[in-house]
Amino acid sequence: MKIYHQLSDFKKLDHAVVTIGTFDGVHFGHQKIVKRLCELARSSGGESVILTFFPHPRMIIDPENHELKLINTIKEKAEILAGLGVDHLIITPFTRDFSNLSAAEYIKNILIDTIGTKHIIVGYDHRFGKDRKGGMTELEEFSGVYGYSIEEIPEQDINDVAVSSTKIRAALLEGDVSLAAKYLGYHFSISGPVIKGDKIGRTIGFPTANIFVEETYKLIPSDGIYAVTIEMSEAGNPQEAELNSEVSTYRGMAYIGQRPTINGMTRNIEVNIFDFNREIYGQTIKMNFLKFLRHDVKFTGLAALTIQLHQDKEDTLSFFSAYDSL
Repeated sequence: MKIYHQLSDFKKLDHAVVTIGTFDGVHFGHQKIVKRLCELARSSGGESVILTFFPHPRMIIDPENHELKLINTIKEKAEILAGLGVDHLIITPFTRDFSNLSAAEYIKNILIDTIGTKHIIVGYDHRFGKDRKGGMTELEEFSGVYGYSIEEIPEQDINDVAVSSTKIRAALLEGDVSLAAKYLGYHFSISGPVIKGDKIGRTIGFPTANIFVEETYKLIPSDGIYAVTIEMSEAGNPQEAELNSEVSTYRGMAYIGQRPTINGMTRNIEVNIFDFNREIYGQTIKMNFLKFLRHDVKFTGLAALTIQLHQDKEDTLSFFSAYDSL
């Protein structure tokens, strides 16, 4: 998949099959659109193109509101879309000028003159242009002028509940990573370099890798303990890890919270990796959330915390035992 970070970097195609959207989470509903996009591109002899935006439009339209957190970083989104077989991904900066394009300008200047659109596939609720006034009516109105066809994907339900990025974010903020995975079609993950902590976990037999998430807009699930898998390169240092494609998967239990038992002041993301004792400071690891185990609790001291951590490990191992038997 080719990635472009400006519309000006994109060379107009003869036969572009296009879809547009933020695609946060690239959930089941999004995947249906993308799979249809790639299918139509192949059958019509065209090339599949996704036009997405970064920063998220709401970050520009309402810059004082810092509450919006995204399911995917832009890198994670690109990796998922590449795995679905997309030919071209245009990540265009969403600006005030861009948001002020009328529906007619949006269609002519971007979809036709810049991309070379011959087919457009959109979800049932797709809106575009200034004040989100553009939709299926406008796309159909201009299709005769510019000679493109349109296909609308109907609303997809899971258990009679509409899939949406908003509902997935809500599930994650409640710690319900199992429900989020059901909507997403994959396990929610966090990636980042391992940084040095205060090493208290080592003193009680539960050493942890502390993960730093650089992207401040990335959603972090509710505080608590989770059963997770961890993906990392087997290289011996961070520089080699960037080049080494050999990735191993481990199991463990993750902690998100402020460590109230030791009166912690900052929110930490830590993982105790089972059957692992290598130093991995500086190395980027990926943590997939499979199951929420319990909420964060303040214990009377490290002794009580240690007893609970042994129980947490037992619960995590029991979960994986059942998981393997599925």
